[in-house]
Amino acid sequence: MNKILILCTGNSCRSQMAHGILDFLLNNCSVYSAGTKPEPVNKYAVRVMSEIGIDISNNSSNHIDEYLKHNIDLVVTVCDNAKEICPVFPKQTKFLHHSFNDPASAKGKDEEVLKIYREVRNQLKDYIKSDLLKLLS
Repeated sequence: MNKILILCTGNSCRSQMAHGILDFLLNNCSVYSAGTKPEPVNKYAVRVMSEIGIDISNNSSNHIDEYLKHNIDLVVTVCDNAKEICPVFPKQTKFLHHSFNDPASAKGKDEEVLKIYREVRNQLKDYIKSDLLKLLS
């Protein structure tokens, strides 16, 4: 696999965190992330990623259409909505799906919200290490 695209709806939390984790773990692949309805990168996602030494503060949210002609080898959808409306890619592309809760819907004080972001970050990290990396090797 040379090119991996992580896809969710907003490209602000889950896909950005997964993108950062994959970039950190892989040095032989190009990793991208996109959304079907992009929103700015979420400040809580940036914060919880920095806690594990991964900087996504300069990432930008991108629309899925930007990657349709990039010869993507693997598309990983991290929410059900993105899976349902994921476009067809011109090249024979593999698809992998696992839905994660959207931390952007977390409510409460900063520490309560950060707790939810950390849980999703850790779930993404575990999924990537246990399932996705096996597929890539």
